[in-house]
Amino acid sequence: MSRRGRVTVGVLVGVFVLFTLLGWGIDAYTDYLWFSEVEKTSVFSGVLLTRLVLFVAVGVVMTLIVAGNLYLAYRLRPLLRPHSAEQATLERYRMILAPRLGTWIAVTGLVIGFFAGLSAQSRWSDWMLFRNGEPFGVPDPQFNVDISFYVFEYPWLRYLLGLGFTAVVLSVLGALAVHYIFGGVRLQGVGDRMTGAARAHLTTLVAVFVLLKAVAYVLDRRALLLEKHVSPDLYGAGYTDVNALLPAKEILAYISVVVAIAIIVFSNAVMRNLVWPGVSLALLAISAVAIGGIYPLAVQNFQVKPSLSDKESPYILRSIEATRAAFGLENTDVTQYAARSARPPETLAADTSAQNVRLVDPQLVSQAFTQSQQPRGFYDFGEKLDVDRYTIDGKAQDYVVGAREINDDKLTAQQRNWINRHTVYTHGYGLVAAPANRVCGTGLPYFVSGFLGGSGQNQTDCAEASDLIKTEQPRIYYGEQSTEYVIVGQEDKNKNVEFDRPQEQNASSGDVLYTYEGKGGVEIGSFFRRMVFAIKNTESNFLLSDAVNADSRLMYIREPRERVAKVAPFLTIDGDPYPAVVNGRITWILDGYTTAKTYPYAQKINLATETRDELTGTGSFALAKDDVNYMRNSVKATVDAYDGTVTLYEFDEQDPVLKAWNKAFGGDLIVPKSQIPAALAEHFRYPADLFKVQRNLLTKFHVTDARTFFSGDDFWQVPNAPDSPSSGKQPPFYLNVKLPEQQETRFQLTSGVTPANRENMAALISGSYVDGQPKLEVLELPDNTVVPGPVQVHQRMVNNSSVSQQLTLLNRGGQATVLYGNLISLPLADDILYVEPIYVRDSQGNTAPLLQKVLISYGDAGNYVVLEDNLTEGLEALAALGKAGAPTTGGTPTTPPTTNQPPGQISPELAQAAADVDKAIEDLRAAKQSGDFVKEGEALKALDEAMARFQAANKPGAAPSVSPSPSTAASPSGTAGG
Repeated sequence: MSRRGRVTVGVLVGVFVLFTLLGWGIDAYTDYLWFSEVEKTSVFSGVLLTRLVLFVAVGVVMTLIVAGNLYLAYRLRPLLRPHSAEQATLERYRMILAPRLGTWIAVTGLVIGFFAGLSAQSRWSDWMLFRNGEPFGVPDPQFNVDISFYVFEYPWLRYLLGLGFTAVVLSVLGALAVHYIFGGVRLQGVGDRMTGAARAHLTTLVAVFVLLKAVAYVLDRRALLLEKHVSPDLYGAGYTDVNALLPAKEILAYISVVVAIAIIVFSNAVMRNLVWPGVSLALLAISAVAIGGIYPLAVQNFQVKPSLSDKESPYILRSIEATRAAFGLENTDVTQYAARSARPPETLAADTSAQNVRLVDPQLVSQAFTQSQQPRGFYDFGEKLDVDRYTIDGKAQDYVVGAREINDDKLTAQQRNWINRHTVYTHGYGLVAAPANRVCGTGLPYFVSGFLGGSGQNQTDCAEASDLIKTEQPRIYYGEQSTEYVIVGQEDKNKNVEFDRPQEQNASSGDVLYTYEGKGGVEIGSFFRRMVFAIKNTESNFLLSDAVNADSRLMYIREPRERVAKVAPFLTIDGDPYPAVVNGRITWILDGYTTAKTYPYAQKINLATETRDELTGTGSFALAKDDVNYMRNSVKATVDAYDGTVTLYEFDEQDPVLKAWNKAFGGDLIVPKSQIPAALAEHFRYPADLFKVQRNLLTKFHVTDARTFFSGDDFWQVPNAPDSPSSGKQPPFYLNVKLPEQQETRFQLTSGVTPANRENMAALISGSYVDGQPKLEVLELPDNTVVPGPVQVHQRMVNNSSVSQQLTLLNRGGQATVLYGNLISLPLADDILYVEPIYVRDSQGNTAPLLQKVLISYGDAGNYVVLEDNLTEGLEALAALGKAGAPTTGGTPTTPPTTNQPPGQISPELAQAAADVDKAIEDLRAAKQSGDFVKEGEALKALDEAMARFQAANKPGAAPSVSPSPSTAASPSGTAGG
């Protein structure tokens, strides 16, 4: 290569290295600024320092081992080499290498050390746990070794062993190449093919490899407790492993030590050739096959298989106990619940739990929240809302809540310039809440908080006059839709540029502007920081725009889940964060899980698979595809929606994994559980993803008898979504109820399960907090009863003839779509109450689904089924059926309707009412498209009256009715509206 070419290559390499280092430096610096903002620099420095130390330490050690063996091979070269064609050919390579041999060796060692260091730095979490692990206080059932060895020490030891194998193999290959090039190893010529020095060097390396294999056999004995060996499909060491494979591994470890000694002795001290060392290696290989393979196989086939259940029972029991302990199932309360297929009790309508059944489906009403509570098109509540509970006027109940955020994707083309996206539309406003069991007359949620202000907010009679959930700081700078970075803060205190909210909720102009006054964000007033972020974001406006001033602050990484994951990279974050008003501030609450992959005998599950259901990806995040066999909800994390403050609260005080991580980061990263504010603890709820994992495991591991588990006769399964079985598993649902055997009303997550490969109900599982501690409970139905499961209940209810006729009318000849809300299964004293809200959405236009009917059944869904306007009327109708002893058996009404019109014809009153409903829907659609909120309110009122006339005319034997007032049609103050 010419001089100019070498200079060009050097310049290109230098530029590449410069920009690479510049990119790394900027990323590290901006990360440090972000961690300084959230006051968690111990995490940044702890992880960075650990990765650097591991990179350097492992890289240096690997470089020294490989380079040292290459150099030793060179030093052991023969000074005189026999003349041969082979040596003549190698001479040209020796002439190239010899003048700069030290450089070649150093470069080779550094390259290998560099990649070894890169591998090591990615193991920073294993090293931190190895250094800071604490005892579990629980021994494994085979070796009586504390579980902490497997969770904290085993992964790092296994990595070091792999590193040792890699170093030895590379050293053998490199030394063999050097010996060959410089004549220590020959393929041709007279005399020995290998010099004594080369033989001693290479055989010593092989002996070290065999010694490492002995160590591997020792670790393999422990690894048997972590692998799938126990029948049927359970993890841990089974009968064959304990009685054949464990002794075989121990024998092979001793044989490996003997072989390593034999290799050194026979090749260098006794016979000084490679025959007997080769024989030793061959014997080791034969022993591994015979002792480690054939013998265990023979034991499995001739001793275990003929009596598999008896042989494996003790080990099945080990796996059951370990799995229940690893996933927090060991304290599950199992209660026998005898559903007696009883009549609906007369007191059903007065039952508090029945009254508290959730009608408002968080998935279906998101659009209703968006259309009713957003006077600007860029506001959004997400695809799925959340469920929380509040105490108002001394009454605790659950509410469907959503944060009114700005969705950047919904900004118009004119609004999507850099200034608007990053300095004007910076935050959302308000937490909107609606009671979970109450709607207004039109079928929309009844809103009690999150109003934007002004006098036009309650024109539709679907909202309280003022906020019932008080928020002192309603602005949301950090939220689930906060995907863009924003720049806030003004040097001129009289200049407001951030869009805050409309002056009036129904107004099309008169916006209120605002300037951020909190502590969130990174200060970017200096030219240096602006230049750094301009390079990082490839955006020159950081330097050129007047929107960036001396008091500017940059907010980035604003999504709560991403924010907590960065502060606590050792946590798995639940896929469903939810907002709550705590002490007047909107706070995002997230559940954090500590996990492990090496809990002995525990069943290994895939988080992504076990937590996936019908709603995954629709308003909730899918978890990563991690295989784990230990899981604890050890942390409750919060993110302040205004200033982004991240706080990690200890929730599981006994979790050794969390204690190890807290110790690794200085001991004060996690706030003790005793310091959790009471106002915050009131909003803690049983985490959904953990519940899904535990529910799925309980379908098998509720069985604690080894023989019954082996037979699989009592296994359960999670049912699919009732209205759409092909869409996935039925999600669990939050309810504020009192289940049988419970002493008080609790906010709990509940789910039904069915027997394996069957559709009837087998048990109901609930998760709640009692005195601040998680509690799992199972209501198990007797095997001799056949209670319908969710899919069966839905099919039986909608196929009831009287119900199907009304559903057909709601469909209005295809002009509307009937949507089924969450089917709630609520066990009461004698039987199970099933409640399914019925929504109707206009097929034309982008209108929100409206809750129109409530489908309710009690006990066997084929006997007692009613479809009423609201929950109260439905419960009363069921109670009346029970009192009269008149079930709707066979899917036909007990008392046929008495009407004067001929069969198959519709009364004039019903036809006119249907026409009025259609016209009201058209007027409502036109009002929404025009953005006229006054006309929209009038259209909603007209729709309310038309629906009331339609329902009155549709009742059996109904006479033509007059238009009722809104208060008589469906009062917002009622317990539940249609």
